Amino acid sequence: MSRPTKELLRDKRDGRALSGDELRAIAVGIGDGTLSDAQVAAFAMAVFFRGLDARELPAFTLGMRDSGRVIDWSDLDRPVLDKHSTGGVGDKVSLILAPLIAACGGATPMISGRGLGHTGGTLDKLEAIPGYNATPDAELMRRVVRDVGCVIGGQTDDLAPADRRLYAIRDATGSVEAIPLIVSSILSKKLAAGLGGLVMDVKHGSGAFMSELGDARALARALVDVAVAAGLPTVALLTDMDRVLGATAGNALEVRESIAVLNGAPDADPRLVEVTLALTRAVLELGGLGDADPAAALASGAAAERFAAMVAALGGPADLMERPDAYLERAPVVRTVYPERPGVVVRHDTRGLGLVVMGLGGGRAVESDVIDAAVGLDAVAGLGAEVGAGARPLAVVHARDEAAADAAEAQVRKLISVGETAPPHVDVVTEVLR
Repeated sequence: MSRPTKELLRDKRDGRALSGDELRAIAVGIGDGTLSDAQVAAFAMAVFFRGLDARELPAFTLGMRDSGRVIDWSDLDRPVLDKHSTGGVGDKVSLILAPLIAACGGATPMISGRGLGHTGGTLDKLEAIPGYNATPDAELMRRVVRDVGCVIGGQTDDLAPADRRLYAIRDATGSVEAIPLIVSSILSKKLAAGLGGLVMDVKHGSGAFMSELGDARALARALVDVAVAAGLPTVALLTDMDRVLGATAGNALEVRESIAVLNGAPDADPRLVEVTLALTRAVLELGGLGDADPAAALASGAAAERFAAMVAALGGPADLMERPDAYLERAPVVRTVYPERPGVVVRHDTRGLGLVVMGLGGGRAVESDVIDAAVGLDAVAGLGAEVGAGARPLAVVHARDEAAADAAEAQVRKLISVGETAPPHVDVVTEVLR
């Protein structure tokens, strides 16, 4: 580093821009421990208040990428493509999208995360499958991507290690929400994965990390601009998270729903299918596979075959698609929840419903919490659905005991609002940013 670290921190604290070399040196120092926890915290807080400009942010992101191994897929004969979501309640899109990309001629080494707070994590869902190795090493990941076309797994220790350390310190210091730090965290891992194209699913609404559309749009714009500046073709879709996505929220329940969609269930939630196909089409176009038809790959069972092959290759049961109930755990208490009076669903407090799942044991308040894969919500009535005795329920609660079911039942009645007139239609994809 050309100047002492404390001088660089002072410059950033005072709003002065740092050079690309200085930012890359900071990223390397975060990753290898050269910078102390106090210095990393000071940098995070300085960026929280002062930001990183349009030149600084790509440089810092690339430095984060280069703090560890960068995967080389040059030996593959297919475009390497991926998707990232900012997270939401019932968001199981990755489980369907990764095998769809593989079925359409792409390759997807999807680095996913765990849930924290009211949003679920893709790795937690997959670990509801007995035997599934959600953290494959580099050699296994490469082999499965080459043979099957897709892998969904966690970040390994040597992939963008600066991000792992910086995120922990951001969480401890209250600087998680800074857009430059969110962008560099997401993209450093995606760039380290050696991608040729990326689609971002940036959610807004009551169940999203960023509930306001303007905030979500600003994040999406920053992600696209920085990714492109770093050499990664990227498109972002802004999508609605003012309601639960699909009919389930909870890990094993969401795996069941994903398997049903892949198996061509006629009653699959149309919004879940629509957003998955829209995201898939967008990233296939980036990879030069715009002529592929993901809807046909879904309907034909080709994507289901890829998912089954991925699960088996990573240690899961070979017949999961045929016999999901033989492997996915069920909660001992199942409670059907009806509204106090019949009517039409007019609103979800989506974040609140995510917290219900968390309260049942299906999510984490802190990283060390152990997740109960079986609990959650099923048959969640979407906006505009007619509910009441003799019609459909508000939801079905899956709980570990009667007391937990009682508490969840009371909350569901408060969080899913019923009225007389269906609310206006809202498209699941609200904007596309290129």
